[in-house]
Amino acid sequence: MTEKQQSEKGEKEPQMGEKEEEKTHEKQEEKSWDEKWRRDPLGSIAWAAILIWAGIVFLVDNLNWLRTLGPPFDRMEAWSLVFAGAGVIFLGIVLVRLLVPDYRRPVVGSLILALVFLGIGLREIVRAEIIWPIVLIALGVAFLLGGFRRRD
Repeated sequence: MTEKQQSEKGEKEPQMGEKEEEKTHEKQEEKSWDEKWRRDPLGSIAWAAILIWAGIVFLVDNLNWLRTLGPPFDRMEAWSLVFAGAGVIFLGIVLVRLLVPDYRRPVVGSLILALVFLGIGLREIVRAEIIWPIVLIALGVAFLLGGFRRRD
């Protein structure tokens, strides 16, 4: 074997080792679901709370207790109440993300989802001609405030 072949062989082996090392490092950087949940449990908590809320609303509706709660619940369908509650839960998540530094993440998606859920849920109480423009105005104000906040 010539020196050139040995040097090429010697150079190739460390490169292979470097690639394997990079792959191992990438795998270590990939977080398992459990680790991601421990670092940011708010998403899982939000969806669990929505499922619990939906279960409570449907139970109350099936027992015909929803109508006995009076206004505005006597005018609302169970699904509307589920969506309104989900919107409130997501607004709570947005608030926690804004106030608690450990859970700070982008909130635009959660805010949009919260406002859409509230719009769906409140359409039976507030006329549809009013609720959707209000949702759009609230989204616009949120975007403006977010833009001003980033400049600080």
